Order: sequence, then structure tokens, then C-alpha cells
Amino acid sequence: MVDYQLNATAASLLGFLHDGPMTGWDLMTTAEQGIGDFWTLTQSQVYRELSSMAKAGLIEAGARGRRDRQPFTITDAGRGAFRTWVAEEPGMETIRFPLLLRLVFGEHVPPDRLSAFIAHHEGIHRERLAGYQAIRASIPAAYIDANPFSISTLDFGIRYEQAVTEWFTELPEAIRGTPVGVDGDPAPVESGHGMIERR
Repeated sequence: MVDYQLNATAASLLGFLHDGPMTGWDLMTTAEQGIGDFWTLTQSQVYRELSSMAKAGLIEAGARGRRDRQPFTITDAGRGAFRTWVAEEPGMETIRFPLLLRLVFGEHVPPDRLSAFIAHHEGIHRERLAGYQAIRASIPAAYIDANPFSISTLDFGIRYEQAVTEWFTELPEAIRGTPVGVDGDPAPVESGHGMIERR
């Protein structure tokens, strides 16, 4: 076993592995669906942490299967390390909101371009809010009562998107303007990750 300092990304992988063996691909998919909207993981991070945790004895690698995918299982040491991490005081959130960074320097952005940015991102957040609300409405009452932790996380996402969409609505007309894209058309709306509860 080698000395290894458990970080939040690795700890989240251990958390998911409590549900059973998973490959790096499975973990990446699970993370994107379950925590992708508030905790970013890249494929390279996932595989790097899996390799490090295997060397540290926190997980065990199984036999490779189809497409050379290898399942990992959490060990007793991994469960202990996760229990220690999850009980620690979490740090404060770090906000990285690219649109706000543009808005700070909005006087240097052509008005039609800025309003296009606003319209584009407002559409993303409204679509994300609708998606979260649809997920919430589809969850059986029995599941809600039995899984308050994941439901509370989903509810935070709903409240956050409600606040952001309200902020968009209240922006001064000088900022909102009439959105025009690069070619005279509104910028396309892209979907964000879906916050999907683990059932």
C-alpha cells in the first residue's frame, strides 16, 4: 500500500462504488448523471484516481471484460477512507460563471453580442430548470421519503435554476437588448447535464 491523500474527486468515486463494482466508464457515466452539474470530473481524472486508489489499496481491480473494461471494487480500507472523508467539514463552494465574467466587462462587448450571450444562457438555464422539475415530478413518493439526501440535492438544483432564471428576467433592458447572433440569428441553445437522482 502506498501513501495516498484522498481528494474530493476520488472520494466521490468511492461513494459510487458502495453501490457495487463499476468500470471507469460506468463511474464516469454515473458521475455525469448524478453530480455533473455541481462537480466536474474528466475521464482522465477518473482513470488517474482509480489507478492511484488501486495502488493505495482502497479499491481492487477485477478481470478485464468486453472492450478491455475493468471493474473496480471498493475495499474495507476504501470504505474507511470514505467514511473519514465524508465526515470532514466541506470547504466553501467556488463559483466559476463564464457569463458573469463577460458581464463584468460588458462595456467592451458589442450590445447585440452581449444580448445574444444573455439569451443563449438564459435558454440553457430555463431548459435545465424544466428538466430538473420534470425529474422531480416523476419520482414516486416512496422514493422521496426513502432517499432524502439525493432528493435534497435535486431540490437545490431546482432552487438554484429558479434564482438564476429570475435574475435573467430582472436584467436591465440595456443588457438584455435584442439578441442577435454572429450571423444575425439568435445563438443556439445547448443542453446542460441532467441532474439525475441515483435510484
